[in-house]
Amino acid sequence: MKALIRGQVASSLPGFSRRQFVSGLLVAATGLSSFKAFGQAAESEAVIDDHQHLNYSGRNDEVFLEHQRLMGISRTILLPAGRPVKSAATHDGVSNGLEAKCAGNEVCYQFAKAHPENFLFGANEVPDVPEATKEIEKYLKLGAVVIGEQKFGVECDSPEMQKIYQLATDYRVPVLMHWQVKMYNYGFERFHKMLEKYPRTIFIGHAQTWWANIEQSYQDDDKNLYPKGKVTRGGRTDRYLGDYSNMYGDLSAGSGLNALQRDEDHAREFLQRHQDKLIYGSDCSDLAGTGMSCQGAQTILMLKKLAPDRKLQRKLFYENAKRVFRI
Repeated sequence: MKALIRGQVASSLPGFSRRQFVSGLLVAATGLSSFKAFGQAAESEAVIDDHQHLNYSGRNDEVFLEHQRLMGISRTILLPAGRPVKSAATHDGVSNGLEAKCAGNEVCYQFAKAHPENFLFGANEVPDVPEATKEIEKYLKLGAVVIGEQKFGVECDSPEMQKIYQLATDYRVPVLMHWQVKMYNYGFERFHKMLEKYPRTIFIGHAQTWWANIEQSYQDDDKNLYPKGKVTRGGRTDRYLGDYSNMYGDLSAGSGLNALQRDEDHAREFLQRHQDKLIYGSDCSDLAGTGMSCQGAQTILMLKKLAPDRKLQRKLFYENAKRVFRI
């Protein structure tokens, strides 16, 4: 078998030694035989990843391609950053590149165009720049399947955001939102008003504040974004998913994994109860694509453990994403 990644690629990756890289590949190689090449997985085995980024924390494209292959992903949705700009929404530039050096619209579009069997792309822009909706619409016309990741310091019900919600309605695409108290998308407690005002827009919730609020007694706290311990059902996130047909949840990132791990009994019931509203995503910036260092791979294993029923797994890994993104 040809070497997966040349050594010179590994040595060029910041914060990751060649020895660590090779070690990760050796671990990954043990699972290669179970993964089909991109585009060849049968529908019954296909996995859609609804949340990934190009240039994530400096990860290069070659490593990223191998990362997705090793995770066993059939199709990946690339979520672009907005343009680099100093504005209130980017905290005066601090959160440019989605605060992770992520690539923007054109790079994601060109990458997906070069790998059409395996990659789709989203459209995004900083909401408080005057041409925000024009920029998003440009890429929707080119085939973007989602608006997002909307990860900006704005009020969730601001006029700028409502223009984006209406655009999503017009183009029949979902809006994927990063909820993080005091940092991104302010006003989670008021968001039900937007769900009611834009009933034909599908919203996908993601990130720390979204997943912390599965707990009924949780109080939004920027110092406690990954709460631990037993969960009492009935939190705001639970209610949004249950009460609004246009609200969905993205299982990605450390926040999604934490929500599954902190109370497995609750997680099993939660996955069953909201089985038509939850979508697998990775949102991981590691280089290995497997093992304990890859949060996306760990989420796949956790979902298989908590939801052993094959019908339920197909919804989480494939069917819900296929329906929501109209793939």
